Amino acid sequence: MSGNIAIKVHNLGKRYSIGEQEKNRTLREAITGAISSPSKWISRKSKDNYFWALKNVSFNVEIGEVVGIIGRNGAGKSTLLKILSRITTPTEGSIELHGRIGSLLEVGTGFHQELTGRENIYLSGAILGMKKLEIDEKFDDIVKFSEIEQFLDTPVKRYSSGMYVRLAFAVAAHLDPEILMIDEVLAVGDVAFQKKCLRKMRDVTSEGRTILFVSHNMNAIENLCDSCIILDKGNLRDYDKDVRKMVNNYIFGNQNDINPSSWMNDGKGFENPWFKPLRFYIGDEFGNRLVMPVSNDSDMWIFIEGEIDEVDISLCLGYALYNENGLLLYWSYHTDVVETDWVKLERGINRLSSKIPKRFLNEGTYRVELIASLHCRQWICEPSVSAPNIFLTIQGGISESPYATQKPGILAPIMDWRLNN
Repeated sequence: MSGNIAIKVHNLGKRYSIGEQEKNRTLREAITGAISSPSKWISRKSKDNYFWALKNVSFNVEIGEVVGIIGRNGAGKSTLLKILSRITTPTEGSIELHGRIGSLLEVGTGFHQELTGRENIYLSGAILGMKKLEIDEKFDDIVKFSEIEQFLDTPVKRYSSGMYVRLAFAVAAHLDPEILMIDEVLAVGDVAFQKKCLRKMRDVTSEGRTILFVSHNMNAIENLCDSCIILDKGNLRDYDKDVRKMVNNYIFGNQNDINPSSWMNDGKGFENPWFKPLRFYIGDEFGNRLVMPVSNDSDMWIFIEGEIDEVDISLCLGYALYNENGLLLYWSYHTDVVETDWVKLERGINRLSSKIPKRFLNEGTYRVELIASLHCRQWICEPSVSAPNIFLTIQGGISESPYATQKPGILAPIMDWRLNN
């Protein structure tokens, strides 16, 4: 094996029993449980009722490489980092790690809830194998970065999620592990702190440390990472050093994939009394589905069709529009206007439409997510989790001028111009 390899993963797999929680038990507890209830143990093991969170995953990471890990919720990203961080044991396969590991996984992992922030800083350093003097040298920088000096001697179980993440990130970034693993926890903090964390990660990458970074922020993945892994339903779908290609592959699929402009409910989900989505598609003003690509010299309409059993005034229906880089361009809800102008939703089948004006978007492919929620209460179609996706591809028709080519930028509006002498 090359001396430049920091992480080597070979045929890694993790299997869970459906309906059971994994428990960290001692050997004595396992033997006692099997003896006291052998029939239960045998029947449980004999059932072929398993779920593979990861299966046959293999890859190498070079020393100093920053690897982005992307995939939809449930793809196995967090499971992979937990195994690499030695929090969870694999079911099969092997891993080799060369260097001290620091990990920042979901909120609640890594700190002792009964200890104070100060005590957890020293505990984390000790777990990394650092001496007290080394931690002392970093202590003031950690506290300053985390911005929680006032609560430093408060048990972390009383911290808000934002405070917890600020301290956890500060510890992970300042205690100099050779390998740093970061899960999608930055989304918990405020925008200003997220930017601060991303700047710190840039500094860390320049120091030559190896980083595995899980995120749904495609801009951060492109700007920070040297390579990218796509996980899909526990399998490694792709791994390449062309990060832009990987991001486009993840958002829009491989070139051989079909990006549909319509979605229909197959009857497997979204069971609730407030809104069951039935159809989501891009069409013309008459409701006819548009075949992609479309020219930008005509209006396009987003159609949402669904069934309501119980009318709830807090129901919000709409869509989110993303560009090819995964950048969210905007959300639009039917409740964006004054309440007197809201579409009146009724029991039974409801069909809503919203216009995208001609020559508003530039050429390219856009992902459209159906969003449905009970305002401030409950998601029905949650973005990046359960929301159905359709795709809009625009080619041509972006200008009335015969000299125009594709415009720079995301939007391509035709603005009014006047000569004011």
